[in-house]
This record gives sequence, structure tokens and C-alpha cells, in this order.
Amino acid sequence: MTIYPAIDLRKGRCVRLFQGKADQETVYFENPADPANTWKKEGATHLHVVDLDGAFNGASANLDAVRSILEVDGLKVQLGGGMRNIEAIEKALSLGLNRVIIGTRACSEPNWVGELINKFGPEKIVVGIDAKDGFVATKGWVETSQTEAIVLAQQLESLGVRWIIHTDVATDGAMQGPNLEAQQKMAESVPSCQVIASGGVTRESDITDLEKLSEQCPNIEGVIVGKALYEGTVSLKNLFS
Repeated sequence: MTIYPAIDLRKGRCVRLFQGKADQETVYFENPADPANTWKKEGATHLHVVDLDGAFNGASANLDAVRSILEVDGLKVQLGGGMRNIEAIEKALSLGLNRVIIGTRACSEPNWVGELINKFGPEKIVVGIDAKDGFVATKGWVETSQTEAIVLAQQLESLGVRWIIHTDVATDGAMQGPNLEAQQKMAESVPSCQVIASGGVTRESDITDLEKLSEQCPNIEGVIVGKALYEGTVSLKNLFS
């Protein structure tokens, strides 16, 4: 199972928000390349990067910071936040990203995601489905839609999507453990998709629990780890040793 250390960008810095709330921010690094270097040295092969300014405002605003992360050799980087038009996606992919993450617009216009799959291929597009109580949360989790997360995932699967990041918003950043039941339901509902679990990882045993779940649901491809790395409750060195 792939472990994706998370780097959230805001105003060029590496930060974490509590449950996506803009007014509950902790700054961890002024230079986002610093954690990227650290995670690579500790064994990471992939990174999950989110442009929070892009997520909140609809336009990517941290491309210089993304470039600095991409200068760290040997890491495959996926980027989300503000990917709401073809131009933004083309610009992001031209930087050398492994994948781009589509969030808000996937909920409002799923057919558009099908067009992206046709244009860029299923390996370049990953859809981020953020769920609050089973319903899709959009625009940086500021709004909750009337769309059920699993229904949206199945619709996207039928349109050719093969990568989904499923975030349980209530557990994200709360350091209370992942919602294993929600992750299992999502994985079982979209058998032809690779599902990356996100939200709630607090200790190394949480990752062990997800690995056990992935034996039952082989399409749980990976897990995103954020705050637990920055707070020191999860060590990549231990996980990769």
C-alpha cells in the first residue's frame, strides 16, 4: 500500500488546517521543499500536495511552491486545489506532476471529468471525493452538497475514472483514527477504481489497520498521512524499515 505524505500549501507555506477550516491553521514549514526532502529521505516515493488557496478561491496560487517540491528528485507528486478548468490542469501537468486531483467540479459536472479522462488519460486524473456524513463536501469543505459520495463515485467510475481519493472530513486533522467503515464502503462500491484513503491517520497502527483492510479490499491502493507526520505520532522511518 502506497503511503502519501501530505503537503498543504497556503500563501507559499506548508500548513495544516483542522477539518478544512481556514481560520484554524498551523504553519509547519516556510519552505514546502523542506518536508518533501525529509519525507523522501525517510523512504517516501509519492507526495500528496494540496493548494489550499486554489481550493478556496478556485484558481491555483502556489505554483512556485509546487515547483520547489518537484525539484526534489525521485518523488511522484499529485496536486489538487483549483483544478477547475482545462488550462489549469494543462499548466499543472506541464510542471511534471504525476497526477492532478479534481474536486469541486467533479461533483457539479461529472461528465466534464469524463472529458478529462479522454483528453489526459485515466492515469493522470484522480478525483478527490470529500465526504461529510456520506455527502460530498466541496469548495474547500465550505459547502456540503446533496450528492451522496458513493453515488458520485459510481457515476465517475462509469465515466472512466480509475483513481479516487476518499476523504472523511470529520476525521481529517482530528487525530482520532480513520473511518475504516466508510473507506471499506467506498472501495467496495467502485471495484475498478484505485482508492486512496484519507483522513484521521493518527498513529502507525492506523496504517496497519488500513493495510489489513486492503487485504479484504485490494483496490485500497494507498493512504494519505498529514498531521500525524508533522506532530510526530507517525514515523515514515518506522513504516519503511
